[in-house]
Amino acid sequence: MNFNELLMKRRSCRVFTEQLIDADAVSELLSAALRAPTSMNRRAWHFIVVDDKADLDKLADIKEHGSELLRKAPMAVVLLADPKDTDCYIEDCAIAAITMQYQAEALGLGSCWVQVRGRYLSDGTPSAEVVRGILGIPDTMEIVCIVAFGMPAKKAAPHDDDLPWEQVHLNKF
Repeated sequence: MNFNELLMKRRSCRVFTEQLIDADAVSELLSAALRAPTSMNRRAWHFIVVDDKADLDKLADIKEHGSELLRKAPMAVVLLADPKDTDCYIEDCAIAAITMQYQAEALGLGSCWVQVRGRYLSDGTPSAEVVRGILGIPDTMEIVCIVAFGMPAKKAAPHDDDLPWEQVHLNKF
């Protein structure tokens, strides 16, 4: 599959089968993340692989909406960094996350981004603090997102070619 086909086919997957992800595929996902470009090649991100069902169930409740899909995912990766290591940690984690998501698509796996940074429970508790408590993450680390991975229970239709070209501007807005 060429990269254009990969771009067309990759869609967020929120429903997974119970099939576990084999070790080779996990290794390929993490290799992709570790090869992702970073600001000044600092590679300041960290990745926590979560495949424990009890922890995935807890992570599914880290915010009011959008995290429940973790309950059915066989695996997730938490992306985090220490902001003292780079001021571009958000961007670096985001690039690593999408790199893993494209690798997942190439492997026939589904994936979905779960935003953590800047999200809260209804009582005002930051979602990052909940994740920190579940996984024992030090206070110095900032949690950007979690990406769920698994075998898709159903495949979404590829993106169409109806691109919003009106949002592209040449030289000036």
